[in-house]
Amino acid sequence: MSELAESTCFLETQLGSLRGLLHDDVLHFRGIRYAQPPTGPRRFLPPLPTTSWSGVLDATEFPNRCSQPPMAYLGETVGSPSEDCLFLNIVTPAVNGIGRPVLFWIHGGAFINGSANDYDGSVLAAQGDVVVVTINYRLGLLGFLDLSSLSSEFTGSGSNGILDQILALKWVRDNIADFGGDPENITIFGESAGGHSVMSLLASHEADGLFHKAIAHSPGTTDRPPPDLIPSLVAYLGVNRDQLVSKLRTTTTDELLAIQNAVPSVSVGVDGEVVTRSTNEAIIDKGKKGVPLIAGTNKDEGKFFTALYAVADPDFLPPQEPIARIVTGGADPASYMAELKALHPTASAAEIFERIWDGLFRRAAIGGVVSSTSAGVGGWLYQFDLQATEKFLGHDVGAGHAVEIPFTFNRFNSDDPGLAIFYKSSDPDVRNLSQQWSDTIIQFAKTGEPNGAGLPHWPRYDEETRATMVLDRESRVENDLNKIERLLWDKS
Repeated sequence: MSELAESTCFLETQLGSLRGLLHDDVLHFRGIRYAQPPTGPRRFLPPLPTTSWSGVLDATEFPNRCSQPPMAYLGETVGSPSEDCLFLNIVTPAVNGIGRPVLFWIHGGAFINGSANDYDGSVLAAQGDVVVVTINYRLGLLGFLDLSSLSSEFTGSGSNGILDQILALKWVRDNIADFGGDPENITIFGESAGGHSVMSLLASHEADGLFHKAIAHSPGTTDRPPPDLIPSLVAYLGVNRDQLVSKLRTTTTDELLAIQNAVPSVSVGVDGEVVTRSTNEAIIDKGKKGVPLIAGTNKDEGKFFTALYAVADPDFLPPQEPIARIVTGGADPASYMAELKALHPTASAAEIFERIWDGLFRRAAIGGVVSSTSAGVGGWLYQFDLQATEKFLGHDVGAGHAVEIPFTFNRFNSDDPGLAIFYKSSDPDVRNLSQQWSDTIIQFAKTGEPNGAGLPHWPRYDEETRATMVLDRESRVENDLNKIERLLWDKS
């Protein structure tokens, strides 16, 4: 590698030459294509790998975001929305022959929003001498519409977004050594839909061997088939089943997003082809051949969602039953909801809604780490309790959904906190927790153990003690947090 100017660098790889940036003492290579464009006749089909390129690839600019509706409340976004979006970004301390641990980030956004471009791994890379990769994957109907009942051509299409992630992992396995990374030490981590994706990758045979540790922030549970949206789409579009594919393939991207908005239920499920069984079953099946897992949630997950709904319409609250049904694993949630309301008799409908959201993420995290400890590879549970000091859209979200992300990337100990909008970066307790938590992430990526990085000793989570790391101004380990509500899930 040679430097052309202070902020520009060149790298020769087995795929071709790249021009990147030297910034914040680390190297940035942005907008690297890991799959062929899933456009035109490739819409709704599995991703195809890329080949080498000629000339010098400009890797100094952020790539397209995958097609998605706008999210104005998060401010200006980076990258134009496009169906041609299967790119990844790499931040590395150096590209010498030393194989560094690789942290592979999967963004959240309810499987309909988000981008690799929103996450800056500069601090992590320099702090831990690790390589940070962030990826795009197809979203919404483009990434998660199950059309397999219409044609064998679409087998696995309900998990195309997961197939994108798997292909990105294969690209990293085959190429990350050129960027200073170790292909034999890859940790996948992600939040919300990204955490749900981590759980789905644990349940996919196709992903076996492509990563070696896993961290799931506020994950969903992968334990049911994907939703069948075909009847709703047929009714909405006024076409026959045999006309549906043609209609969906010939619509514009904007038209497809409008259709998605009218039929909004997309998620990852056990499709039997890509995701072949539930996450917990897969973890137990693999036993000691599996990977260690950290998973956890934030204390007040649901407050973030009620804040979002209140901005759109202060008097509107979505039905509780669909979210509660996820908590109960698809079973009738009536009993669970009744007992939850009896447990909190003075709670408002919004507060009950928030607690159901809490249960959705918490049950998935607990199930994963219990299974991982039982399998012998180790599972560790955390709960992020540090209360936000800044309001979000005029609302107090407490330790709400997603507030821990800038701590994970240690953005509070940088000159540019980015989306660290819930806390004052000048708060010494915030900076301290940011350092300790990100050091713990790095330690886990290097060793498969979270201990020894500044937090109190963190035991594995098992069904006897249920030891949980509480991340707060004074972090501590507590046993069986949220026991009463956990028992409600277990009864459902």
